[in-house]
Amino acid sequence: MDFLGILNSTAGFILAPVTIAYALAALGLAVHFGFAGLLNMGMAGFMALGAYGYAIGILSFGLPWYLAALVGLGAAVIFALILGIPTLRLRGDYLAIVTIASAEILRLLFLTKVFDEYTGSADGLFSYNGEFQESNPIPAGTYGFPPFEDTAAMWWVRIVGIIILAVATFAVWRLVNSPWGRVLKGIREDEDAIRSLGKNVFTYKMQALIIGGVLGAMGGLVLAMSSNVNQGQYVTSLTFFIWTALLLGGAATVFGPLVGSLIFWVLQAFLGLLFPALAEQGLLFGLSSIQAAQIKFIIVGVALVLIVVFRPQGIFGNKKELTFVR
Repeated sequence: MDFLGILNSTAGFILAPVTIAYALAALGLAVHFGFAGLLNMGMAGFMALGAYGYAIGILSFGLPWYLAALVGLGAAVIFALILGIPTLRLRGDYLAIVTIASAEILRLLFLTKVFDEYTGSADGLFSYNGEFQESNPIPAGTYGFPPFEDTAAMWWVRIVGIIILAVATFAVWRLVNSPWGRVLKGIREDEDAIRSLGKNVFTYKMQALIIGGVLGAMGGLVLAMSSNVNQGQYVTSLTFFIWTALLLGGAATVFGPLVGSLIFWVLQAFLGLLFPALAEQGLLFGLSSIQAAQIKFIIVGVALVLIVVFRPQGIFGNKKELTFVR
């Protein structure tokens, strides 16, 4: 077993577009849950809108890639409004049920043959990043050093993704430390008390839902820039993975979701390579490499349970910050 090769491949995920995408989505979920107390279980839907809006804008409407990106973000805003107006007065698990159902409805709409002309149905969408790559200022070739050696095209995706993540993180940090952010935290703790002060709780929740949804759509946008778009990527388990990354780093923090996403994806990559390698050596009780690759999902589930029980505030969170983890 080439253990050094596994470590080398794993380290490459530190700056992978998928890690950046998860960090953006986890940051959006931090706005929803960590700061506003909204139990959103449909972040995969926002990510799908960002990705499909970008791809459809280019393929179906011939928009420049940067305008197509705005289409994806605008779709997330519209979805947040449609989702939030009738549901934001719901509490806790009721809101969770509605959001997870809404995300699944979106996925099935992208899958249906009715909109095959625009969404590609089960085949998804591809060959839409040509103009985006034409704007790449990096000359063609391979750059970096192992494990961060890659083509100019992938480095361009990484650079754009890191810029988006940096701007988004700074914006969220400024927002949650502003008077608006303090009201949002108050709503999370006791919305009746905030309402008694004359604040429109529904408006603040809607604003938080839109901002977090746009961040999730940015994550989907980064994924679309690095690979094809397919509805199979935006299943319910994607939302659970984002929740794991969020809780790992700390829900009521700004930088916790970023670190949580990094740790989550590096571990996912490491376990996804390690267990099949062990199976090929006959060290996993006769399991095939395909079966062994699924063990990482079991470990993720167990880890999520242990985090919630023993470290609900996450690595960087403060246990006193959230009333529901006291």
